[in-house]
Amino acid sequence: MSQVPSKVGILLFPGFEPLDVFGPVEAFHTISKQLAKINLVWIGPSLDPVSTAPKEIHTTTMGSTVDTRVVPTHTYDNPPEDLEVLLVPGGLGPRVPSSDGAVAFVKKTYPKLKYLITVCNGSEIAARAGVLDGKKATTNKFGWKESIATGPGVDWVRTARYVVDGNVWTSGGVSAGIDAILAWMAHVYGREVARQVANEMEYEWRDDKTWDPFAYIFSEYA
Repeated sequence: MSQVPSKVGILLFPGFEPLDVFGPVEAFHTISKQLAKINLVWIGPSLDPVSTAPKEIHTTTMGSTVDTRVVPTHTYDNPPEDLEVLLVPGGLGPRVPSSDGAVAFVKKTYPKLKYLITVCNGSEIAARAGVLDGKKATTNKFGWKESIATGPGVDWVRTARYVVDGNVWTSGGVSAGIDAILAWMAHVYGREVARQVANEMEYEWRDDKTWDPFAYIFSEYA
């Protein structure tokens, strides 16, 4: 693997949360233009489009139809051999049996990675895979109890916006994934590069990893 990672995989499964994926992907898209070489791949259970709102997962009480689909470039059974970074989103998907394949993929793939990054309750997939055992981590604050129950061997940090432990980066809920990926870019490519990415995105970067306001807004769920 190269000294600076360039091969990034986005893990897909039915019921993934859109912003968990597309927030960080926007940052990767921005940095890839002139600041760093990024080869991004999409890894799903098959090459069929993967839905944020599959029929088997109840996502609305309003009868709404809001469905985003992504076509994978690779499958769990045939991922790129040179994958260096894997991003794992959350959503309702990690809480249904169809996510078992994603869990198995993370367990198999993690030892080969330079970095594992989870967004929101994507930490549940990593926890179920056993890769967070003995590590500090954080997760979605609204669904805190459900998420931490998947990893009794994890040192969960409730007030963190994101947590870094070794080569594992875990973020809080949904939008926190953007803050975490910018911090990861600062770690890998330098703070000036990460700041330029945030500015080009016109995004107000929360770069204090120790403070997540939603830990207090959703304190009743702790």
